[in-house]
Amino acid sequence: MSSPMLIAKRDAEFHMIPRMLSRHGLIAGATGTGKTVTLQTIAESLSANGIPVFVADVKGDLAGLSQPGGGNPKIQERINLLKLSDFAHEKYPVAFWDVFARSGHPVRATVSDMGPLLLGRLLNLNEVQTGVLTLIFKVADDSGLLLLDLKDLRALVQFIGDNASEFTTSYGNISKASVGTVQRGLLELDAQGAEQFFGEPMLNILDLIQLDTDGRGVVNILAADQLILKPKVYSTFLLWLMSELFEQLPEAGDLDKPKFVFFFDEAHFLFEDASPALLDKIEQVVRLIRSKGVGIYFVTQNPTDIPEKVLAQLGNRVQHALRAFTPKDQKDIRAMAATYRANPKLDIEKVMTELAVGEALLSFLDESGIPMIVDRGYVLPPHSRIGTITPEERAAIIQRSVHFGHYEQTVDRESAYEVIKKRTEERAAQAQDDTLDIRIPRTPESYREPRAPREPRQPREPKSQTKDMFGALAKSAARAMGSQLGRQIMRGVLGSILGGRK
Repeated sequence: MSSPMLIAKRDAEFHMIPRMLSRHGLIAGATGTGKTVTLQTIAESLSANGIPVFVADVKGDLAGLSQPGGGNPKIQERINLLKLSDFAHEKYPVAFWDVFARSGHPVRATVSDMGPLLLGRLLNLNEVQTGVLTLIFKVADDSGLLLLDLKDLRALVQFIGDNASEFTTSYGNISKASVGTVQRGLLELDAQGAEQFFGEPMLNILDLIQLDTDGRGVVNILAADQLILKPKVYSTFLLWLMSELFEQLPEAGDLDKPKFVFFFDEAHFLFEDASPALLDKIEQVVRLIRSKGVGIYFVTQNPTDIPEKVLAQLGNRVQHALRAFTPKDQKDIRAMAATYRANPKLDIEKVMTELAVGEALLSFLDESGIPMIVDRGYVLPPHSRIGTITPEERAAIIQRSVHFGHYEQTVDRESAYEVIKKRTEERAAQAQDDTLDIRIPRTPESYREPRAPREPRQPREPKSQTKDMFGALAKSAARAMGSQLGRQIMRGVLGSILGGRK
């Protein structure tokens, strides 16, 4: 059985129980109160216990996990205060990732795997427009068209927009205005650099769940200093990752320790302007993903940023200081204080506003899964460096990584764009041939005796123009489908039309 992990000290010690880490958690507090250092300390403890971790490095500070600490007077002061006699500075195994492929291995997803629900949020579509996008994905599924990158989706959207009347009977009304909104959104997304994110090779989620040669969990660090400037892209990407973990990992039951712990920093971006349907899906994933051996930890300034149904799932809590500058702030603090298991020796509401930097109210789950009585303590200082690393240090780690060279090479297989382009060119060439046939003058030799009238033919049933158009597209796409080793177009719980991947 894994040993409890010491996270904080004061009059008593505060331990996180590895078996309870998949019950999820919360790290909250105002800016400058020590949330990032707390996240770093917990990530170190997880890695040391053989648990892989994913963190988003919003400020660039978490990259210091890759280097040993030392030389920081504030850290030494905290070591002396907590009497940590056996404290040693050390580095931890890390892997750097970057959506923009500048500060880590490229991270990509296919358009098909992202699905209409998450893409609709990314494109700021309303409910009606998201419905049209869902129909477009359904057409792709029915026609066997692979949607791998943005040019695939743009080509299909344009094709359907140009032939909207052909799809009305089978799929319902597809408004050209909504199609135009989707196209404009895709162009804006492309201008923001999202083309780099969509494509292949897609991230294999199992590449995040790795141990080093010493049995320590690898800390996967997403370079998010630029990504955070596009909050919806940032939150949608992390939500997709969380969905992939849920979809791809097998059921694990109650483990001695989790397979993987996922930290969702700046969590308030996830829930801002989220539709009720998306909130329901997020709650579903958070509630069920623990059965896959995954712990989700939300990091945010104010716990009230997180919906109550999700907040109720978070059993391990580290609450740094909150500020009560407004009546609303005071109300929020009062509400949060009431959610902890009361401590008769502590005025939780009052203490919550008085905590020093690096100090927190802590309540973890015990061996029975019951929240411990809340108390205040100082979070242990991290063993690794606090702060950024040099570009040379980062480049050396990336090049030594087992992933280097695989994700850096892009792949562009035959997909919807190529199929539609080929079919459009064939139709244009056929139309040109028909025009030439009509204009060829008849020579005297070409005249013949008129033929005897034929018997009238039986009328044939009308042929669907939609089936005619997409029949050829589906045949051409079949070759690409065959090389996918059986992977279906169906999307996962957060991206699907039909509810799950086969």
